[in-house]
Amino acid sequence: EEEEEEESDEEENLDNLFIAVTDFSAQLEGDLAVKKGEVLTILEKNPDGWWIAQDSKGHKGLVPKTYLQVYNKDEEEEESETEEEEMDEAESFNTGKLKQSAKTSKWDAVRNAVVEISTTDVLYTMGAIPPGFRPSTLSMLLEEGKTFKSSYYIHPEFSQSKLAFKDLLWNSDLGCIRARVSRLSLNLTLWSCKMIPPPGVGIQVLSRHVRLCVFDGTRVLSNIHTVRSSYDLKNPKTWTFSPRVSGILPSLLDGDCFVRSNSQSPDVGILFELGVTYIRNATDERGDLSCGWAFLKLFDANAFPIPHRTYELTVNGGTPYEKGVEVDPSITRRATSSAFKQMISSRKQPKLLVKLKSPNPKMRTNLSFLPDTIVGSTCCICLMAFYRLILADALLRDRLTMQNADPICNPLLATFPLILDQTDLLDALRSVWAEKESTLKRSEKRDSEFQKSVFVQLYYNTVYPLLHSPSLPPPCWADEETEALRWNSIASFLSLNKENEGSLFSLLSQDTAHKAFDISHVTYNFVQMRQDVDTTL
Repeated sequence: EEEEEEESDEEENLDNLFIAVTDFSAQLEGDLAVKKGEVLTILEKNPDGWWIAQDSKGHKGLVPKTYLQVYNKDEEEEESETEEEEMDEAESFNTGKLKQSAKTSKWDAVRNAVVEISTTDVLYTMGAIPPGFRPSTLSMLLEEGKTFKSSYYIHPEFSQSKLAFKDLLWNSDLGCIRARVSRLSLNLTLWSCKMIPPPGVGIQVLSRHVRLCVFDGTRVLSNIHTVRSSYDLKNPKTWTFSPRVSGILPSLLDGDCFVRSNSQSPDVGILFELGVTYIRNATDERGDLSCGWAFLKLFDANAFPIPHRTYELTVNGGTPYEKGVEVDPSITRRATSSAFKQMISSRKQPKLLVKLKSPNPKMRTNLSFLPDTIVGSTCCICLMAFYRLILADALLRDRLTMQNADPICNPLLATFPLILDQTDLLDALRSVWAEKESTLKRSEKRDSEFQKSVFVQLYYNTVYPLLHSPSLPPPCWADEETEALRWNSIASFLSLNKENEGSLFSLLSQDTAHKAFDISHVTYNFVQMRQDVDTTL
């Protein structure tokens, strides 16, 4: 029994042994300086990533876990034996082969050091990012499929019987879609992000942005909406939104957003993830990092909505599923018991400023035509409302019977959801609609049927031809060259349309190329659409 206890103690001691994969210099009081290859005993593993370690001389202090890997004595012995064999063999090789062997040995050491370290750990070890940065959670959800995109949520949802629509109902008295009131319907404005640590050397930032969605603490309950931020080189720790531009403000830069949700969860709120899209200078590897997250709970303990005002939210490190992680723990570690220094430390903590407000009457009316759950840019509410009204006419008013499930020949219904995920096309439609709306008479603005017909005509003259034009490159997130090419292509097409009073001239021109025709471009198959969505889920 004593031998078994001794063996178990030895195993426990071995479990606490780690080896330094690179040198670490003590930066603050309480840190432990270590050299590469030094074996340390870990006394305590803190959740913030700073572990309390003890070296062979008995010195104790904090060491970042990303500088360590599990120490395996057997592997070390095997490696030493292998090195001796390699040294013996190397004596018989010529100088060129010796150099090649040395290079291979170095790469093997690097590969062994990073085999279990994630990209963020590597970047942190390089000093490129703070320890609280993580791979972007919401970005990964967006890349998984259509489930978290606006193009998915704009579609009507079937009722439980699959014979009617849950969120698209007809008002026979008024002859239009029935307005729906959701539990949560509000506007919010992103003001700024303060004290966000900028990434260091070795990576180039392509985009700084905030992604937001409805969240209940465990699940994402809506689409994920992205707002790109601006920043000043003189003050890189501050992000701002809605910059002043000539013409219309691109919806991607617009900090005014709307949120609708019918979730009955008492913990429902808005999740904000601050992120950057980057490229590594050494490897040209692209990625998305989360610089922190904040959560605004929208109902209090008595289930009453929180007041509409400006909120300063603390930005947490890690992911929304991690608790107690700071973006940059060194800020807190530097703070002492002095009240003044603690106050200074609190001012250095990352913050997000947002303002909640109630929608105006016109906006509230348009919001009532949208799905029960959706998040988006305030400037696009009108366009989305038009789509839902036209969709209701086709599905509820013009169908011969409710049992008829034949595809509907309507290019607008078939393609409009696609442009919700391509904000530059959406902005082009906004621009021509705003220009046209300014020329309408008061009587025409009060005529909903006339407005819908004008909207359809504008759509077919602008966005629809562009959507299937070979001259328009496929969208690529945070790629300046692609974004510039798309804007130039859109601007030149709109200019030609204005000169020729429509797109018919360019569509029939011999100089214009077109993509191969696809029946899905002109038909709206709502049954197949819902089946595809259910398969995705």
